[in-house]
Amino acid sequence: MATTAIVYFSGGGHTHLMAEAIAAGIRTAGHTPDLLRITGEQITDGRWADDTYMARLAEADAIVFGSPTYMGGVAAQFKAFIDAASSAWFVQQWKDKIAAGFTHSSSPSGDKQGTLLYLSINAAQHGMVWVGATDMPSQYQGKTDGVNRLGSFLGIMGQSPMTMDGSPTAIESGDRLTAELFGQRIATAAERWIPQKVAVPA
Repeated sequence: MATTAIVYFSGGGHTHLMAEAIAAGIRTAGHTPDLLRITGEQITDGRWADDTYMARLAEADAIVFGSPTYMGGVAAQFKAFIDAASSAWFVQQWKDKIAAGFTHSSSPSGDKQGTLLYLSINAAQHGMVWVGATDMPSQYQGKTDGVNRLGSFLGIMGQSPMTMDGSPTAIESGDRLTAELFGQRIATAAERWIPQKVAVPA
């Protein structure tokens, strides 16, 4: 059984809900998700540090990266994590792990592709194996479930209107379903990619 770490930052809670939906899809596929939410408390003088998170990422078979898209790129808190994770890059600790990415913004575009490109480039630098999305947009299949309604294949995207009235944080049902299916795909890819452990007779 493969373990997939989902490491992400969420400011308003929407990216967190997407991470939870991806985790649900991973569980559906019979694998174990490990949710690792980046917080401001992990950053001191602009430097991110959390040895426990880094140890859990080292043990994971797959890593999914997630950040809201702020001003056309990843959030500053997530970038601090990426910079600190160069310690794993120096020793190629994440080499050959499955990788994937997701993002969210309040605008239908919001230049979210810039965030996914950044996440995939970072994964490439670590020598990881990137897994994209494959679900066709539901509108091209005569469906109304909203799967991949934003038409993203490099990773998955979510979009929710900005709320300023204190209403509960929520994501579109189609985005949630897209995230769950993405979690299943990542788990399946990890299972196919990770060498099977063969029991040695006693």
